[in-house]
Amino acid sequence: MRITIRVHTRAQRDFVGGRYGSGDPPTLVVHVRAAPHAGQANTACINALAGAFGVPKHAVKIVAGGRARSKIVEVQGADAARLEALLQR
Repeated sequence: MRITIRVHTRAQRDFVGGRYGSGDPPTLVVHVRAAPHAGQANTACINALAGAFGVPKHAVKIVAGGRARSKIVEVQGADAARLEALLQR
């Protein structure tokens, strides 16, 4: 499943949940403690998404937007109901 996400770096804690904007497709918000330096935020983002969806880290891949706040990620084995629950947080 491909998901559009919006990453907020330097957060107080890693957290996945909430909706960014009102566009379609919905954009999932991901907060990570890491700084956007040398790929640290991308790694933290992958770890947070894997935990939120209950999939292994290798099942999450950044498809587009590697250096941007808005990204498209591929999450293999993701459940649509779980995504909807995360968007409602």
